[in-house]
Amino acid sequence: MTASAESDPIVSELECLAYGTEADEGICLLLKLGTYRVLLDCGLTDFSALLTDATMPPADLVLCSHAHADHARGLLPLHQAFPQLPIYASEVTTQLLPLNWLEPHSVVATDFEADDDVGDDARSLTPLPFFCHALPWRTPIEFFDGLSVELYPAGHLPGATAFLLTYTPLSDDDRPSRSYTVFYTGDFFLSNGRLVEGMPLEELRGTAPDVLILEGSYGTARHPHRRQQENQLAERIDRAIADKQSILLPTSTIGLGQELLMLLRSHHHFTGRDLDIWVDGSVAEGCDAYLEIMPHLPTAVQNFARHQSLFWDERVRPRVRHLTPDQRFNLDQRPSIVLTDEATDLSQYYAAKPDAWLVLQAEQPHYKRRDGSGERREEHKDTAEFSSNANPQSELPHPSPLTPPSSPSVETYLLAQHCDGPGTTQLIHNLRPQHVVFVHGSPAYLADLAGLEELHNRYHVHTPVIGGLVELPIGETFLRVAAPEASYEGELTELNTLVTITLPEAIMADPRWQQLADTGLVEARWQGNELVLRGLPQRELLRPSDRLLDWMDANSPLRNCCGNCRHYRGQRCWNQRSPLFEFKVTPDGFCPVFEPAQASEEGNR
Repeated sequence: MTASAESDPIVSELECLAYGTEADEGICLLLKLGTYRVLLDCGLTDFSALLTDATMPPADLVLCSHAHADHARGLLPLHQAFPQLPIYASEVTTQLLPLNWLEPHSVVATDFEADDDVGDDARSLTPLPFFCHALPWRTPIEFFDGLSVELYPAGHLPGATAFLLTYTPLSDDDRPSRSYTVFYTGDFFLSNGRLVEGMPLEELRGTAPDVLILEGSYGTARHPHRRQQENQLAERIDRAIADKQSILLPTSTIGLGQELLMLLRSHHHFTGRDLDIWVDGSVAEGCDAYLEIMPHLPTAVQNFARHQSLFWDERVRPRVRHLTPDQRFNLDQRPSIVLTDEATDLSQYYAAKPDAWLVLQAEQPHYKRRDGSGERREEHKDTAEFSSNANPQSELPHPSPLTPPSSPSVETYLLAQHCDGPGTTQLIHNLRPQHVVFVHGSPAYLADLAGLEELHNRYHVHTPVIGGLVELPIGETFLRVAAPEASYEGELTELNTLVTITLPEAIMADPRWQQLADTGLVEARWQGNELVLRGLPQRELLRPSDRLLDWMDANSPLRNCCGNCRHYRGQRCWNQRSPLFEFKVTPDGFCPVFEPAQASEEGNR
């Protein structure tokens, strides 16, 4: 990928040391650019690794991508340990950061004193020191000689930032030095949410940084369209309410909770409906914080807020209200929706009538999951892997039959706040870096991304381990492979009962053409409004087709396979009772808790 050392010397001015690469432990990376050290985020739950020298800060400066806890919860302790260490973020992030420390005053103090007359259970933002400095968008800021940064919106959350760092070594003579660039995405999302616009991909196209550090939260999974995700969730909530069930939605303080509220207020299933939506705990604090950053929200949101309250409104149905302790005891009187902290004890809401509640938990593969009580449990994330055409969350899983009678029904839903696999590779191909460093994901998911042929054939791909140092040598002339053709223009001809599609000869130059044209037969299917063509290889022609299985007797053992199970989606098992749960399985696999998909479909008619 690079020229020889004699004609093109390799420069090792850039290194990356990973202190944390997963959401549960927190994201924290130390980027070394020549003599400078830049700490990218500090969401560590245990940041003792940064305190090896109590007199020396671990970096020259800190950049915080956004205000979620897994990227920011260690910033305040870091500031308390090293008050002179500068910390920078976008203006909105500086306003949202205090939500990470909604705790009694006594736990947050070094250079300030708590008010004596505040109760032990009080939660307040006022005692926090203003330790984070705001930086403007799209304006290069020079921190030191030869080191500057430029901020771009990253989507995902209001104020979320992608950083473009530029390092130019100081030359001993008057000759200009080569500049090195690093692009760090933090958490990013290309699609528009209801309260935040997506990352501006058009603006970033062709940036060509030397190093791209980005998240790989969902591995190679492929998600349905955002509107489809919203509709699936709204339909599930609508069915539950029709069945006289209340809905409990545990979420993070900021981000998903506010997106859910906007969805519930504007979706046609709920507009004008006599329904109460209660917001409790830090999620309510997050809603209040969003009202303070209104000028930074999308124009459509600001226009909406001119006509009615963004969140708190008891006049317009459905009604959105703060949940008080007194009202908590009356929740079982009629179906309602409750949004609360994902870390709280959920049983306080459904204890009186557990069977009258449905708990809907967001599917987040980079986190450990919670059971119905709110306690975290381990996922199979070290062994489970996503394939490029997997879509494990495209349908809502059925309630687990193993759920105890004293617990509510628990299901998961997908309302993604991070890019899926195709979105991740889309960003990489548009930026076209030399090095790609994947963080923020389970090792298996990141390995899936790193193993994609379209990536490791074009870029130097890295998946750092905690405590591991990744050297990022930069060649002066990196042989960048031309971006692949995105599409081919052809002609479509209708003649009586035949349809002919003619494609240009250039398509045959792609090595994948031989696989598609292996037998000369293709399969066509509709995917939304698009027609997808797929070549039929010989191995598929030599095995029984799915149609043949449909003709077989319903009691045949061949019927009781994973491919015919209602829990089989995206090449994975999603039956919580199965020993294969969350594992990739073949369609002809088998487990003792098989449930036929055909019976499920007939039951829904």
